[in-house]
Amino acid sequence: MQDDQKLPDDVLTAYSEQNSPQPEVPVQQLPIADNQIPVTETETEQPQTINPETPQVSQVQQPLNNGPTVYSGLSGNELFCMNAIGYKPGNLVVGNSVYAIGFIGSQIAGIKTVLGGEIKQVTNMIAGGRVEALNRLEKEIAANGGNGATGVTSEIIFHNNNVEFLSVGSTIHRIDNQATPSITSSSDGQEFFCQVDAAYMPIKFVFGNVAYSIGIGKSIIGELKELARGEIHQYSDIFNTTRNLALERITDEARKAGANSVVGIRTTIIPFGEEGVKEMVMIGTASYNEQISQLADSLGGVLTSDLTAIETWNVTKMGQVPIKLILGTSVFSLGVVGGIKAAIRSIAKGEVNTLTELIYQAREQSMNRVKEQAQEIGADDVLGIKTYIYQLDKDLVEFLAIGTATKRMPGVSTRSEQILPQAIIRDKATFVDLSDSPSNANLNNAPVSKINTDNV
Repeated sequence: MQDDQKLPDDVLTAYSEQNSPQPEVPVQQLPIADNQIPVTETETEQPQTINPETPQVSQVQQPLNNGPTVYSGLSGNELFCMNAIGYKPGNLVVGNSVYAIGFIGSQIAGIKTVLGGEIKQVTNMIAGGRVEALNRLEKEIAANGGNGATGVTSEIIFHNNNVEFLSVGSTIHRIDNQATPSITSSSDGQEFFCQVDAAYMPIKFVFGNVAYSIGIGKSIIGELKELARGEIHQYSDIFNTTRNLALERITDEARKAGANSVVGIRTTIIPFGEEGVKEMVMIGTASYNEQISQLADSLGGVLTSDLTAIETWNVTKMGQVPIKLILGTSVFSLGVVGGIKAAIRSIAKGEVNTLTELIYQAREQSMNRVKEQAQEIGADDVLGIKTYIYQLDKDLVEFLAIGTATKRMPGVSTRSEQILPQAIIRDKATFVDLSDSPSNANLNNAPVSKINTDNV
């Protein structure tokens, strides 16, 4: 940390007494200027500029400076965690952009593409709306004199004949009042703390998206009439390519920001309009971790992970580094000519053996693709694997497996020996919409939120 970014002496003294020094990664480096990414002697590219180092973790809570009333989205637990790393809350900030549905429909009209293929016009239009909302949010951060914002979102809301792209976040200010380049993060205050304590310095909220077709142009049923049961390799290849486009784009955005990792990636699939179009979008926080710089360089420059911030802290503590978000998908036909009828006839016997075997094969094929990708990058483990099934049509299904490949790396460590309890306590919902629930709903055990089955 640069001299002009140090916390007050009493904070640093308390921190040094309660935290033993962490071993540094033995990387031979050239002398570097302030506020630049270090490069090794073998590198020839010029260093990129990144945000200044986030303040060290302090176990002593700092009193918040007196000032005007703030209106923040941070919870009490988030406030405690942000205070521990030298930040105080600022105002809630919002950015938005509204498009007419008619304009969107004109972008889709007349498009002919195969099932699962990208619709670039729609991808670019949606990305443009998200970017405009984020740019306006950043202007509000600047107007509030903030050092950045945490808990940044990127939402799509349909209003009758219009669609709104909305970004919301909570401004944060350095307690030491140092002026720094603004940072934005998709992590909430608790996740932000875990990320920083695991040595991942937040830089920028980033996203990658792809809009693709579900049945545009040709009738799926018409194509399937000549297909037997089993994997449709053409569609599997298309969906694998499409799914990975979102990952490639979020990685590119992180690279442009000077990051060497994207942490806390969340993937969502969103129906867009009524034209058989869906958007797959990934959001996360582009970050820089000095400990993993050489490993990142050897794997393309940017590591990606969908592990939660707490999971990232845990695996770092155990000497592992998340290296890549991996997706494997397979598209299977359940069989139109005779196959389904034969399966239905077997229902009287109990288990539908034909479909049991077919669905098992589909999941295995998705997992095999995950294994192949992990082997290609030399992963030691793949953690947090989740599997999903999507009904593309009544006789056509997609199976998706997603997880994070990790690699054991001596020398990586968290800053603190133990994580703050406030960082892992989940905030309880205090406003719950039960308007569509039964009248006898238990108010003390109301669901925290409605489940969105389109979420990946």
